[in-house]
Amino acid sequence: MAHRPGVAEAPTVRRTELQRHPASVPGRLIVQTLFEIPVGLASGRHRHPGEEVGYLIHGTVAMEFDDRPTLTIHAGQPFLIPPGVVHNARNITPDVTTRMLSTYFVDENEPLVTQCH
Repeated sequence: MAHRPGVAEAPTVRRTELQRHPASVPGRLIVQTLFEIPVGLASGRHRHPGEEVGYLIHGTVAMEFDDRPTLTIHAGQPFLIPPGVVHNARNITPDVTTRMLSTYFVDENEPLVTQCH
């Protein structure tokens, strides 16, 4: 869709891949991303085919899980999500886009993210 002057585009969740390298374990990759969630939005329920090791750079996120209590993560705090765990990162900061750095140790033959409905 082309950008139309004077029409603001709706904010969207963005995952920007920063780097991707083969891991020391055959068949695995290390992928690092910058994930940004605008005010009032969430990542949507999803899972990864390996560990997610993250650090919240800016804002506050409610990390919602299907099988455990919600975890509130504030700027400056790390987090770890085990392989295959369904989760949803919701920006609960009233006035800023949250930014998190996530590093994944994943199976090279599977997609990095699988949305869950």
